[in-house]
Amino acid sequence: MPVTAQAGTLGELRASGHERETVKQELRRNLLARMRTGVTPLLEGIVGYDDTVLPQVANALISGHDMILLGERGQAKSRLMRSLVGLLDAILPVVEGCEINDHPYSPICRRCRDLVAERGDETPIAWLPRDRRYGEKLATPDISIADLIGEVDPIRVAEGRYLADELTIHYGLVPRCNRGIFGINELPDLAERIQVGLLNIMEEKDVQIRGYRIRLPLDLLVVASANPEDYTSRGRIITPLKDRFGSQVRTHYPLTVAEEIEIMEGERLPPPADLEVLVPGFMKEIVAEMSHGARRSPHISQSSGVSVRMSIGNYENLASNSVRRAVRTGESLAVPRISDLEFLAASTAGRVEIEALDEGKEEQVMARIQRGAVSAVFGRHFAASQFETLVGRFEEGTMLEVGESMPASTYLRAIGESGEVDNALRRLGLPDKPEVRASVIEFVLEGLHLNKRLNKDEMGGRALYRR
Repeated sequence: MPVTAQAGTLGELRASGHERETVKQELRRNLLARMRTGVTPLLEGIVGYDDTVLPQVANALISGHDMILLGERGQAKSRLMRSLVGLLDAILPVVEGCEINDHPYSPICRRCRDLVAERGDETPIAWLPRDRRYGEKLATPDISIADLIGEVDPIRVAEGRYLADELTIHYGLVPRCNRGIFGINELPDLAERIQVGLLNIMEEKDVQIRGYRIRLPLDLLVVASANPEDYTSRGRIITPLKDRFGSQVRTHYPLTVAEEIEIMEGERLPPPADLEVLVPGFMKEIVAEMSHGARRSPHISQSSGVSVRMSIGNYENLASNSVRRAVRTGESLAVPRISDLEFLAASTAGRVEIEALDEGKEEQVMARIQRGAVSAVFGRHFAASQFETLVGRFEEGTMLEVGESMPASTYLRAIGESGEVDNALRRLGLPDKPEVRASVIEFVLEGLHLNKRLNKDEMGGRALYRR
């Protein structure tokens, strides 16, 4: 139950009317309270899962299930695990000095049992904040039982204790999360013998350390994550451990471009304080659309996935290149353009696995995805027929050379006054500033090129639009 006053001893805790709950009961109580009061979001920092993943997580918590989160990389599995801490009580009573957060009413470690037996109602109580009730471990093949469960402490043995004495044990990460949440990432990477040890802790509530068997009735919510390909492969995870997780929740990538953009905005590195950066909405859409296109592409391994981190990295790189240009050209406003997209290769490489081995094929695949993204976003806002006057000027001989290093004034001199560009600015909801106008001009010209209304010659990092 939630605590309103902080008792200092076991007797004061009993007098306060505090009743013991398991961590799963506590999580269920707080979750249902949030749902009754309509608090949103249900879990902080989670975007795009309101109607898909979060209802399944809520069902698992209400059922008191340990759960496994299945999904490809970059689907916020770790963030989802960590966000569960927000459903814990703000503070929790523990026996003061206990390594495994024993409840004063029913301690499980030998040290606390002896202390309560000796001091009774005078047993000192400490209060544990919710952020110290979460532990996480990345599963790797070299993890040992000592890391997760515990080991005999040679120093305590040297002090005169027997090996069979429970007080010689130095507890590992899982017992130290007692009365809290333990998260383990990439569960199938645990060695089979370690999986058995974890199973014993979760199911049998006992463990053997150096041949000494001890009871550890830990109070835990265990949340694991895994890639579906690894989790379903035979031999990667023992069947009894797989069966121990009451709920299996499938995560996914953002279903819409708007959700992808919301995640990009929330995760990106803040821009420099001494320079204004304005990223037009259509450029954000192009970055998000590139990730969505990559997730649909038959040339990219979908079993490995295309992480949202690619969208975030591309967004940051796009803004960074506009900052670099603004500093070089002396402009006061940094605004990304279509020509900045070529610099996203650095934040894309390593985040996608191309299923083509031919030399240069990777660049072709990503270039095709980029063109598809620009075309889709252009078609979302405009039709090529809206720019007949602008196309006519190119038919009369106008040409425009664009590039990521060119100042905005170059674009304005070449295009001059254009009612169609004015309309485009208004339609996109952007201010009429030279740097913004240059970005919109390049977007419109690229859209017209992809709709086969203008030709484009690429040369040395620059491009020439002509009829």
